Amino acid sequence: MTTTITRSFQAEESIDHVWSNISNPERLVTCLPGAQLTETVDEKNFKGEVVMKFGPVKAKYNGLITFEELNAETKQMKMIGKGLDSKGKGSADMVMNCNLTEKDGGTSVDYTINITITGMLAQFGARLITDVTNSVFDEFTANFKAKLKGEEVDNSMSAGKMMGTVVKSMFGGGKKKEDATPPPPPKSDTTT
Repeated sequence: MTTTITRSFQAEESIDHVWSNISNPERLVTCLPGAQLTETVDEKNFKGEVVMKFGPVKAKYNGLITFEELNAETKQMKMIGKGLDSKGKGSADMVMNCNLTEKDGGTSVDYTINITITGMLAQFGARLITDVTNSVFDEFTANFKAKLKGEEVDNSMSAGKMMGTVVKSMFGGGKKKEDATPPPPPKSDTTT
């Protein structure tokens, strides 16, 4: 099961300040809910873990994060993450491309994330995985913006928020009315 998230947000801080935070794995990981670094392998490779909750199911992924591109001149970054479920029941892979540009005295942060999940969590379906992933990255964005301002952030997984997202997704609460597909017209039983 694969999903893609494309997001942009505006930060008030200078592009150099944003770059120094987003290109620093120790600062970046503290913004992602449920994530932590466990080991620095070298300047571009880091081991870590991410704990995710999808309703009653909790999954812990241990893996490797690699900064494949870190271009301070163009302010572009490509990060690859590969993780295995600690119970051996699946995997999660991520590719994140990020680009910073100066805009309106601050910085525009544009990123695209491709996530592939196999195993038990993939059985929940693309819609639920996409909704929960979007919720996680909304929290990441809020935490990152707070970190830029020098505020403390709590990256513990919010079970209440995740459960709300799961319930909305399961019962269609995330759908806008205009996106809803109307039911098919009733079938006619008349014969001629």
